[in-house]
Amino acid sequence: MRLKIIGLAILSAALFATCVPQNKYLAEQTKRQEAEAERDKLKAENSDYATKSAELDQQLADYKKQCSGLQSDTSGCGMRYRLLSSQYDQLTANYELLLKQNKELMARQTTENNQLVGKLNMTQEQLIEKEDSLKRMQVNLYAQKHSLDSLQIELNKREMRVKELQAALASKDSAINAIQNKVKMALMNFEGKGLTVTEKDGKVYVSMEDKLLFASGSIIVQPDGVKALKSLATVLEQNPEINIMVEGHTDDVPYKGSGDMKDNWDLSVMRATSVVKILLANGKIDPKRITAAGRGEYFPLDDSKTPEARAKNRRTEIILTPKLDELFKVLDPTSH
Repeated sequence: MRLKIIGLAILSAALFATCVPQNKYLAEQTKRQEAEAERDKLKAENSDYATKSAELDQQLADYKKQCSGLQSDTSGCGMRYRLLSSQYDQLTANYELLLKQNKELMARQTTENNQLVGKLNMTQEQLIEKEDSLKRMQVNLYAQKHSLDSLQIELNKREMRVKELQAALASKDSAINAIQNKVKMALMNFEGKGLTVTEKDGKVYVSMEDKLLFASGSIIVQPDGVKALKSLATVLEQNPEINIMVEGHTDDVPYKGSGDMKDNWDLSVMRATSVVKILLANGKIDPKRITAAGRGEYFPLDDSKTPEARAKNRRTEIILTPKLDELFKVLDPTSH
């Protein structure tokens, strides 16, 4: 009977060992080993009983005592078994709950994964569109850069032309100042005697009133006027880069001459021609540099009808202009 109880305890321990946590399992295993050792001991004792019948009574009493202890142990094992069974049931319930939660979690995870895959596909399409847009932007950027480079080259060329133009203008201004100073020096004895030298719009104007050059209605230059023109011719000869325009001007009183001159137009042209001939006769001046023009009464200095205003308007203007070949080269790139 004792062996059956011990075996039952060992079997119970073995059955429930797999259902308890590891530490409890080890404890039960230790107990099982102790029980097996006790079983072996009992087997040895039983063998002794078979050979030592004289001691059976005493041993029976001992066995009864031991049986009482084993009964007490069996009661404790039963309690532990019921406790372990309850814990096993609780573990089973927890396992089923965890299994259910895991299925729900897996279902949610699957749904979320599907949503993420959809978003990923959408994101990939958007990324492809953005890459295509970026490529188009890069193409446009390269085109704009090429255009910008071309514009920069053109701008550099224009800056160079501006610098050349500024240099040409500075050279022209310098030439104008130089010729003005030279003319003033050459004609200084005649200033205040019906002759003025001024600079306007990049040109030098040598203005001679009729009282210095011509008698009324005449086209013959008077001696003082010839002297002034000879001095001017010397300067013009020494400065071949200067172009010369000779303009004759009259007042608004109609001309009452005879012969080839019919009106103020004719008078102004003939006077300009007379001045040109004196300049050419008194200096080695290329005739291609000189232009003679008659303005008649149509460019007065003073619109008043007074004798003083009319005397001021009767004049011959010698307009000196630097040759602008270099300036024209700058303005016209095709001439380079």
